[in-house]
Amino acid sequence: MDGAGGPGKGPSHEALQSLSQRLQVQEKEMELVKAALAEALRLLRLQASPTSLQDSGMPAPTRDSSPAAPPGLPPTCTLSLVSRGTQTETEVEMEPSPGPPGLSNGPPDPQGGSEEPSGTQSEGGGSSSSGTGSPGGTGSPGILRLVHPPQRSDTARRNSSSSSSPSERPRQKLSRKAASSANLLLRSGSTESRCGKDPLSSPGGPGSRRSNYNLVYFIACVVVLYRPGGGPGGPGGGGQRHYRGHTDCVRCLAVHPDGVRVASGQTAGVDKDGKPLQPVVHVWDSETLLKLQEIGLGAFERGVGALAFSVADQGAFLCVVDDSNEHMLSVWDCSRGTKLAEIKSTNDSVLAVGFSPRDSSCIVTSGKSHVHFWNWSGGAGVPGNGALTRKQGVFGKYKKPKFIPCFVFLPDGDILTGDSEGNILTWGRSVSDCKTPGRGGAKETYGIVAQAHAHEGSIFALCLRRDGTVLSGGGRDRRLVQWGPGLVALQETEIPEHFGAVRAIAEGLGSELLVGTTKNALLRGDLAQGFSPVIQGHTDELWGLCTHPFQNRFLTCGHDRQLCLWDGEGHALAWSIDLKKGIFLNSPSLLSQETGLCADFHPSGAAVAVGLNTGRWLVLDTETREIVSDFTDGNEQLSVVRYSPDGLYLAIGSHDNMIYIYSVSSDGAKSSRFGRCVGHSSFITHLDWSKDGNFIMSNSGDYEILYWDVAGGCKLLRNRYESRDREWATYTCVLGFHVYGVWPDGSDGTDINSLCRSHNERVVAVADDFCKVHLFQYPCARAKAPSLVYGGHGSHVTSVRFTHDDSHLISLGGKDASIFQWRVLGAGGAGPALVTPSRTPSLSPASSLDV
Repeated sequence: MDGAGGPGKGPSHEALQSLSQRLQVQEKEMELVKAALAEALRLLRLQASPTSLQDSGMPAPTRDSSPAAPPGLPPTCTLSLVSRGTQTETEVEMEPSPGPPGLSNGPPDPQGGSEEPSGTQSEGGGSSSSGTGSPGGTGSPGILRLVHPPQRSDTARRNSSSSSSPSERPRQKLSRKAASSANLLLRSGSTESRCGKDPLSSPGGPGSRRSNYNLVYFIACVVVLYRPGGGPGGPGGGGQRHYRGHTDCVRCLAVHPDGVRVASGQTAGVDKDGKPLQPVVHVWDSETLLKLQEIGLGAFERGVGALAFSVADQGAFLCVVDDSNEHMLSVWDCSRGTKLAEIKSTNDSVLAVGFSPRDSSCIVTSGKSHVHFWNWSGGAGVPGNGALTRKQGVFGKYKKPKFIPCFVFLPDGDILTGDSEGNILTWGRSVSDCKTPGRGGAKETYGIVAQAHAHEGSIFALCLRRDGTVLSGGGRDRRLVQWGPGLVALQETEIPEHFGAVRAIAEGLGSELLVGTTKNALLRGDLAQGFSPVIQGHTDELWGLCTHPFQNRFLTCGHDRQLCLWDGEGHALAWSIDLKKGIFLNSPSLLSQETGLCADFHPSGAAVAVGLNTGRWLVLDTETREIVSDFTDGNEQLSVVRYSPDGLYLAIGSHDNMIYIYSVSSDGAKSSRFGRCVGHSSFITHLDWSKDGNFIMSNSGDYEILYWDVAGGCKLLRNRYESRDREWATYTCVLGFHVYGVWPDGSDGTDINSLCRSHNERVVAVADDFCKVHLFQYPCARAKAPSLVYGGHGSHVTSVRFTHDDSHLISLGGKDASIFQWRVLGAGGAGPALVTPSRTPSLSPASSLDV
């Protein structure tokens, strides 16, 4: 009926909405004020003289003496460093304070969730990795950057040269790999010119010399700063810190010439409620991890494809290329965040952009079948007054390549490009061309002066070294070649096949090099001694996850046909098995088509069962890595395998609607069929054993909950309410009496992919289809229960599991192929849950292991 308003639609509702909007605006203004204050304090620290600090008796600023807590961090939280061997993590110690049950960061939002602030600082140890890349293949672009600490002396020197090299494939909406498909890098100046030599002026703390660098790469929605060597964790140890301000997948990175500020661009997306998330560029401080600026909100389409800071003028300008059909190229004033110029670039994919280190009016872009040289007249810094004119690179007698993924500026002003034909082309400057069409014409043009065939297959990375030589990385041949003047090959090495092809190159200390590969590995070494992995990970969608019963280890498996056992303390890969090789079974051709989808450890820890997508399941010895059992049940995929708490039985849930029960030997090596549970009308999704090992609770694809008496002959229990208060050894079923409060209103049954109760039965972790990890109090038996919400994944979260002591939570990303290891804060020790309401434990990212 016209004019009939529903409940809550009157003037009071409108006033409430108006107040809510004003509150949101004020909160955003406060975040900007805090970020501006943090930037001002950082600049004051940079200008402060170490000598004056020593004379006045004041300690120099260190990383531990940050000016203020990130916005939104509870005032009762304090940060303390916890060192474990060669890793360093930041632990938040929470003091008890009154508040609503189940929340540690204030009252819930209207949806009952509470998410961490965007600028939250977190540190973790690690050898981890991975990144983002397109679900369509392994060639999607990623970014790998080196960040050197600024010089803390009387004379600040900030100069750097940049080289960028993106992937051969066209950019797509979602990226999957970071270190693996990392194909853009920025090399800062020499480490010696950026390191504070006075221990008091070092941000590393009293008595420490900050002679290391940070390697920057992204994983889904998280940007990782990783220190391969040294660092606060101890001699030779590495560490991770995370910028988590993005709301969707990060697509590109650029490091400011000052070596501190970082720009990262994200893709467009939608939130849980279907509202669009606009692409934007974040400029943030790599020391405080606070966001300083948001550039281009609402100005880009689809996503931010490439970024570059100007170098000749100390990073005064930022060039951005978006992912629209025209690939709009724009230049922005970094200090004001205003757009100075914009122009349509090309309809073809743009894979790299960069300013000339000698002249900020010269910009170069490259990508699919093109190299463009742009002349930019800045318009005296007035927004919209700048003009961009283009000169297309002409290949002439040389074969025009399909892709030009990378280029690098040489000190003499020439440009080297690497293309998909394996050639390195040298583009030299020529005199000004007054006949160039356009407003004012190009100041100068470039032409090909030399060509060298460097690799078999595409060249994904070029890197200008401090000694003036150039490194090139090949895709198909996996070679890393050092070139001298005139493109004379000086030295080369080949990356082992199991690490993948070269995707990114960065210089470390001295002769040390870091290489990112197509198989999500980060390698460290040099051309003479070879390379060893510091980061390894998966390369395709992940589903299988299980944690060790008494060690801080966990196993993962997925569509890349890799079985990986991870060391959660060392943040490293313990071992991996490639199912594609089929070296363990009599039918390698069949195995090469199989992928691991689920896994579980035997209570003894000596064996692990892995379910495959063909109905086959394997039992592996965790020490020898040999397959000790090989069975097949049906011809459809297995979705869950679970050992009973006493280790005497193994339950296997299949997509043929049946649960297969096996008797197991004490060491888990031998199994024999015990029976089948028949009664589900759809495929099995989850199952759990009771604490006495006699009963099973199972969920199916049609949202059915059934209970089974295994000891009584795998009988279906008709009276489900008899099992309502039964104690369960684990709780991973997403449907049940104890966890129905985790489901939000309007769920269609597929919104939650995984659930796991902590071993102390205090908290439940939930992985949803909207890239989030939730924490609820257990039991969660009331509707619309409040929760803590954590972002970071760029795809649906497929699985979550607590480690044996509940100190960490592991979460798997789907298409982003990432593994996140979260530190659980405030969980308390093992034991039964408290009777009185207590605060829900919260999470802090310890590392991102893969990934």
